Amino acid sequence: MSAQHDTVYLTTAQAIIRWLSNQFIEIDGQEYRLCGGGFGIFGHGNVTCLGEALNTVRDELPLYRGQNEQSMGFAAAGYAKQWLRQRFMFCTASAGPGTANLLTAAGLAHANRLPMLMLCGDTFITRLPDPVLQQMENYYDPTFGVNDAFKPVSRYWDRITHPAQVIQSLPAAIATMLDPGDCGPAFLGLPQDVQGWTYDYPVKFFEKKVHRIRRQSPDADEIADAVAALAGAKRPMIIAGGGVQYSKAVTELTEFAEKHQIPVVETIAGRANMLATHPLNIGPIGVTGSDSANAIAEKADVIVAVGTRLQDFTTGSWTAFDKDAQFISINAARHDAGKHMSLPVVGDAKLSLKSLTQAVDYTAPAEWVSLAQEERHKWDAYVAENVSYGNRPNSYAQAIGVVNELCDTRDRVVAAAGGLPAEVTANWRTLDIGTVDVEFGFSCMGYEIAGAWGARIAQSEREPEKDTITFCGDGSYMMLNSDIYSSVLSRKKMIVLVLDNGGFAVINKLQNNTGNESFNNLLEDCPTIPEAFGVDFVAHAASMGATSEKVANPAELTEAFKRAKASDKTYVIVMDVDAYEGWTTEGHAWWEVGTPHTSADENVRNAHVEWETTREKQRKGI
Repeated sequence: MSAQHDTVYLTTAQAIIRWLSNQFIEIDGQEYRLCGGGFGIFGHGNVTCLGEALNTVRDELPLYRGQNEQSMGFAAAGYAKQWLRQRFMFCTASAGPGTANLLTAAGLAHANRLPMLMLCGDTFITRLPDPVLQQMENYYDPTFGVNDAFKPVSRYWDRITHPAQVIQSLPAAIATMLDPGDCGPAFLGLPQDVQGWTYDYPVKFFEKKVHRIRRQSPDADEIADAVAALAGAKRPMIIAGGGVQYSKAVTELTEFAEKHQIPVVETIAGRANMLATHPLNIGPIGVTGSDSANAIAEKADVIVAVGTRLQDFTTGSWTAFDKDAQFISINAARHDAGKHMSLPVVGDAKLSLKSLTQAVDYTAPAEWVSLAQEERHKWDAYVAENVSYGNRPNSYAQAIGVVNELCDTRDRVVAAAGGLPAEVTANWRTLDIGTVDVEFGFSCMGYEIAGAWGARIAQSEREPEKDTITFCGDGSYMMLNSDIYSSVLSRKKMIVLVLDNGGFAVINKLQNNTGNESFNNLLEDCPTIPEAFGVDFVAHAASMGATSEKVANPAELTEAFKRAKASDKTYVIVMDVDAYEGWTTEGHAWWEVGTPHTSADENVRNAHVEWETTREKQRKGI
């Protein structure tokens, strides 16, 4: 500290870490450190300076050693989801390939609107040693490198070229990550020389700061427009998205639906907004949805979409609704609120639903509600049959049913990409609010185990006695499994269900459904594999320190899951499932897929014609 005691002499890296450690957030009347810590793999681009700074705050900002930079980013995303975007983790990677490995995770966080701070090494700003190890040289622009690739997948991006810049850049990055409308990943490129450069920073910059998430009140005129649209509704419906949970608006959503007797359907991100047993919960909507939700969606005349970006799996590529249906979109993000000629209500979901509840003098027709509930009863009967087991092949749905029956109501369930998001979305019956994480915003294979590790770290901070349970296909397991080892090392227990169907079975199913023959998805259908064989997942998981076992059927899974619940260590259960039989065949809306308009194969040509038959129902952007 200087003689005047109003500045402190620090390196750039030391300043970044000291500032982060003094940021707090108020959640439900309690203060928490805003940054829960970080995930790191050190290299020459971050070990000497950033590593030195992090070592001094190892208690305040715990650093979890990663096994792969991409999985570190997935873990940070799982952590942010569990904390409802109120807290975040940072990821630090070395210059070059270490940082490049974070690109996919940044894309996932961006698509899912999740906060994540990336502190990544960069080449020397002086260029004196150029070209350096792992530098991506561009002949026409020496300032253009690997880190610039993060611009499309970051909500905030900066390259620190002088120590003083962090005084402006760090608060801007945090403001972005905490903004409900702009929330997403923030990237700071840290040149290796600049990390070690020093500056007399104002002491005031490092004073403790307590943040709060902003709640934007809706515009009165937009509420009035929504009220007018609802007033004439004969068949209203609510789509509840992930933004309902991030706004902590579950109570307001329920009160709005109950007061006005409006049926509710859930998006994939919005699963667990309502309990499965709530009489107005009509089920999940869309391509991976339910017959019940999709049946009322195509009849609804006014649709209140809350906290959803209305992606194609929700809208059935915009074929799931009547073309004349009027959307009212409540969203903190202006970009999402105005989609497809919606009447926008730009604002916080909690405040907007409160305003709408008070302003609307309306009750949906009883016969409409009865119709919706009848559809839900039929869907419940289908799911009950779908998850049952007996004399038929093992399936994803059966495994889901076993876990659903035995898990604690507050256990967290994780799935991502492949066939399991559809199966979990369709077949899982919500036991408690906010307990389901199906990553289908970026549909990213490999999130299952890494994201679950991050979720478990967050869960252990508030509900350590509960479990994080992740469903993982064999294809996703082979892509990214090293955080089984991470969870054992850090003593953050997970239960991992590996459901093995011999390859990428869900894409094989899409391949077959579009008239194509099986090719290069299932191991047995790969021409370059002379003799296919399965992986011993039990031995592999055990080699990383987990307790593991293989079961033959859902009955054995029942007993194995009980053992997993009783264990204090990460537990991996493997079960073979059929690649062709046992899929959930009901509940699917149409989905636009690019199919060949011509082919030498008659099956492909016929499938294209059949696939296109539903296009006439598609809304043309209005």
